[in-house]
Amino acid sequence: MVDKLRTASRFTGGLQRFLASRLSQSNCHNLVTEQLDGRQDSFLQLMQEGVFNNPASPYLPLLRKVGVSFADLASAVRREGIEATLGMLFDQGVWVTLDEFKGRVPLERTGLHLNTTDRHFDNPLISRHFSLRTGGSRSRGTLLYIEFDLVEYEAAQDRLFLDAFDLIHRPMAIWRPVPPGSAGIKGVLRRAKLGLRLDHWFSQNSLSAAPSQFGYLGVTCLSVLSAKARGLRIPLPEHVPLPAAAKVARWLAVMTAEGTPALVDTIVSSGVRICLAARDQGLDIRGTFFRCGGEPLTPAKSQVIEDAGGRVVCHYAMAELGRIGIACATAEHIDEVHILGDKVGVIQRAKTVGEASVPALFLTSIHASSPKLALNVESGDYGVLTERDCGCPMSQIGYHQHAHTIRSYEKLTTEGMHFLGHELVVLIEEVLPAQFGGAPTDYQMVEAEEQGMTKIRLIVSPRVGPMDETTVVSCVLETLGGTSPGMKMMADYWRQGETLQVIREEPHLTAAAKIQALHAPTRAEGDSR
Repeated sequence: MVDKLRTASRFTGGLQRFLASRLSQSNCHNLVTEQLDGRQDSFLQLMQEGVFNNPASPYLPLLRKVGVSFADLASAVRREGIEATLGMLFDQGVWVTLDEFKGRVPLERTGLHLNTTDRHFDNPLISRHFSLRTGGSRSRGTLLYIEFDLVEYEAAQDRLFLDAFDLIHRPMAIWRPVPPGSAGIKGVLRRAKLGLRLDHWFSQNSLSAAPSQFGYLGVTCLSVLSAKARGLRIPLPEHVPLPAAAKVARWLAVMTAEGTPALVDTIVSSGVRICLAARDQGLDIRGTFFRCGGEPLTPAKSQVIEDAGGRVVCHYAMAELGRIGIACATAEHIDEVHILGDKVGVIQRAKTVGEASVPALFLTSIHASSPKLALNVESGDYGVLTERDCGCPMSQIGYHQHAHTIRSYEKLTTEGMHFLGHELVVLIEEVLPAQFGGAPTDYQMVEAEEQGMTKIRLIVSPRVGPMDETTVVSCVLETLGGTSPGMKMMADYWRQGETLQVIREEPHLTAAAKIQALHAPTRAEGDSR
């Protein structure tokens, strides 16, 4: 109880200080450019205070093992730059797997064994105003913190994005979950910090007054009411579950009819649902701008939104580090983002997944307000990383590193059969809708245990209509098995073992209302099915 009261006090005090002032356009520009100019100093200070002066840091034994002192690190950064230095550290063995970073497994190297949890990677320099648990795309979620300094800094980046796409005067809605999901409340707070109106906060989940959820209810209501008390137009969340996407579409249609098409911030698959609902109900939402995240923005999902007359871009984020990339206004690829070098350092190294080698992304904290402290941490994603001066406003500020075609390499492994995230996405979002109808969000793979045997369930929404399940199974196996001779052999194993089953129900959501091509249920979910 004492800890809860202290947490409530810290959050309330931090919130009041956060809302006491607004960020102007010039404030935002200056904050970002100063951090970009001083990124080397920011990184070195973070490493000195958070790692080398922190005996509990899991990175310290790794650095000592390869004989790297802070003086060595500082000298290399000044001489070679941050990314080149990170590459040298990686090649010497200073890196952390995603499972280690999330506390799923101990940190182990030759001659080194550390029993760590995800809490060991917390940034010791932040204020920890309030803790939230992420949606958990790959797990039950990770305990994180609301750090108002980070929310303020990302609000400054939001303003740069809004200016780059000429969105500052558009009416806006958010369709994001309420806490314990973090994206919605942080989006609301960023909007408040900029002094900008928010017309609606639609939420895929509802606020709960249950004792275990009371803290989240308090944080949500206190944030909104405190903003209102200061004259800010921030609404309380309105529960709109995914099947009710037409409610969001109807508001967007009103905005279009009034000649002021809206900006909506939502999860990629939720944006797809809005457009499908608009199509099904004959609603005109042309001109709507979708700023999406939470899932990869794939060609199939993008096409659904464009067919509705909307424009869609995406940001790239990792809950443990905050935002990593912001959409490029002159993008050459649908999911192209500017890597935010003022907040994070990104390098690539080859990683073998099954039979494939992918250019994996490894991340390092630069900004002192990062919730977690990362040093060459595996992101679980791969993509195309480039350097170019694209000429857009974000590039003019100094963001020249780009990334696109970002996909997860988390794999589906059953009967020794490995499929990369990209392969599953193509199957789920393109092949199956083209063959059997429906939309990219109508299909999903789910792993399940039956009497000690792993089975793969292909979830198909009832809205797709009648289908021959045998034909569907054959299509899946032929598509996945056609990627290589090894995959054909494994597909034959699945066929012989009757591993793949078709289940007619709505795809599963994560706690953050995401629809993943591959849904990995918790044990409780698996047992209940």
